[in-house]
Amino acid sequence: MADTLEFNEIYQEVKGSMNDGRLRLSRQGVIFKNSKTGKVDNIQASELAEGVWRRVALGHGLKLLTKNGHVYKYDGFRESEFDKLSDFFKAHYRLELAEKDLCVKGWNWGTVRFGGQLLSFDIGEQPVFEIPLSNVSQCTTGKNEVTLEFHQNDDAEVSLMEVRFYVPPTQEDGVDPVEAFAQNVLSKADVIQATGDAICIFRELQCLTPRGRYDIRIYPTFLHLHGKTFDYKIPYTTVLRLFLLPHKDQRQMFFVISLDPPIKQGQTRYHFLILLFSKDEDISLTLNMNEEEVEKRFEGRLTKNMSGSLYEMVSRVMKALVNRKITVPGNFQGHSGAQCITCSYKASSGLLYPLERGFIYVHKPPVHIRFDEISFVNFARGTTTTRSFDFEIETKQGTQYTFSSIEREEYGKLFDFVNAKKLNIKNRGLKEGMKQSYDEYADSDEDQHDAYLERMKEEGKIREENANDSSDGSGEETDESFNPGEEDDDVAEEFDSNASASSSSGDGDSDRDEKKPAKKAKIVKDRKPRKKQPESKKGKDPNAPKRPMSAYMLWLNANREKIKSDHPGISITDLSKKAGELWKAMSKDKKEEWDRKAEDARRDYEKAMKEYSVGSKSESSKTERSKKKKKKQEKQMKGKVEKKGATSKSLSSTKSPAKNMSESFKSKEFVSSDESSSGESKKEDSEEEGVASPPPSSEESASGSD
Repeated sequence: MADTLEFNEIYQEVKGSMNDGRLRLSRQGVIFKNSKTGKVDNIQASELAEGVWRRVALGHGLKLLTKNGHVYKYDGFRESEFDKLSDFFKAHYRLELAEKDLCVKGWNWGTVRFGGQLLSFDIGEQPVFEIPLSNVSQCTTGKNEVTLEFHQNDDAEVSLMEVRFYVPPTQEDGVDPVEAFAQNVLSKADVIQATGDAICIFRELQCLTPRGRYDIRIYPTFLHLHGKTFDYKIPYTTVLRLFLLPHKDQRQMFFVISLDPPIKQGQTRYHFLILLFSKDEDISLTLNMNEEEVEKRFEGRLTKNMSGSLYEMVSRVMKALVNRKITVPGNFQGHSGAQCITCSYKASSGLLYPLERGFIYVHKPPVHIRFDEISFVNFARGTTTTRSFDFEIETKQGTQYTFSSIEREEYGKLFDFVNAKKLNIKNRGLKEGMKQSYDEYADSDEDQHDAYLERMKEEGKIREENANDSSDGSGEETDESFNPGEEDDDVAEEFDSNASASSSSGDGDSDRDEKKPAKKAKIVKDRKPRKKQPESKKGKDPNAPKRPMSAYMLWLNANREKIKSDHPGISITDLSKKAGELWKAMSKDKKEEWDRKAEDARRDYEKAMKEYSVGSKSESSKTERSKKKKKKQEKQMKGKVEKKGATSKSLSSTKSPAKNMSESFKSKEFVSSDESSSGESKKEDSEEEGVASPPPSSEESASGSD
């Protein structure tokens, strides 16, 4: 039989909360460490009085009762672990692990039994539910009724706040069952009542959280904050840690008290009590106890009469009463010599203190992060300026804290501190100046994005190649259509007859009218090829070689079904994330195999692409030559038809002496533009038709303008 049993992720039922942790059973006793708070329960084997095994909502649970009345409950066991636990209890604790089932009848009428610090509501011999009396914050009585109020549980979305018990009257004289019930509850409940005199009082202390001036009355079992509006009673059992932190100005001190469960003010919860003191403020303190009681209770840690700085007196008294160590900053020293770093968290500016076992930020809102909670830290560039940087902390639970606007000079000090504490630094290589090859870091946190980026680059290369191939054929046609010189020639040729008629006309308006159709025709010719331009690049040739896949995509296609079978019901998004994690965790040797396959695929693609581009280029050039030849023939036929119509029209017109007058009023620009174009057109007419036409008379030109 082994001397030790360990159970991870066992759930502890403490004050109604469900916090996971580690349970360790040894020959000496039972030890449970809470993963969230770090609190440790240590139960000596000699103190165990009873062990109960029962079925609960989370599987099976273990309830341990001690001889002094304390009850500990741990849930999350499997049914198969009963035999192992039972044998261990018999061998090392000499206890019989009893099996007891809870009553599930659903009745609301039963018997209340008080056992130690536990209230059990039973039906017959079986318990229905149990209430730890330490959870009770208030107990009030009414006529035949007792009301129990509970502490707020911040870890649960829904909390039980109140239970009412109806107590029927009895025939016994002199005994009130309601009062007897209430007294049994109050004797074990965590109900704070300010009875007796305070040990000492600190008046008008400045409190940052909750904000205000408070008188602090120190009682033997609790701390009483008395303000103008609110009063808080804080049991010493709820104090987790004490911190004494020097302000950056070296003139003030923070005293921080970490609380679980927190104090509450309406819907607001305060997990930290933060007091601010001036170093120059002194006090003389006299305890409300005689010297023998002080010596017996505090064993030299406190004396009846003390004097010194106010923050020293408060911290010294709290340390003695709470029996907790006071945490102070370690050996960290910032650029300015202070033991803290000025930064911003959320919307407020504050101070970040690197401690020996964690970080604490004060003061709004206060944050305490232990090193064993941290998954990794990250040094990020500032979002607004390069003179500062951000310090990001992500916990193992996935919570992220970003401390921003840290001065650039603090970077080296903070990095050296984090590195010395052996925390996982996400961007370590940037600081140490290591040469990062792309192969080592290419498949980091964004595998999916990198694969997509490579795919887009390949598509861009293919589009460029297609564009270059098409420029030898269809591209020439497009360039010609946008050539201004050829554009003007086409217009003059198309409206040859009108140009010659207007050149012999004496009316200025007729000249402007003849120019308007030419402009419209030019606009139409400009737009035509623009509409056709995207058609040359429209779509992708189905005969083109398929682009190669990256090493990651080849691996993913080969392992997609395996990932689906290992994680049934996984979504597409989660599958991509999981594949990225697996690829990132893969060794370099395994990745080289897929890199080789990707390289072979790329070479095959380049070879096929060369063959395809040569064939498509020759084919496209033939097609373009035939198109250009056909277009030229259509252009010639159109010119012949229009010129024949213009010649017949000029021959049938009457003569008029207005030609000389119109020539005398022509401007220099008009003559150079219109007559040159008409002259060129006439020359082309004579060459094409082989017929010399005499110049039109004045009468003919007049009739043409009409």
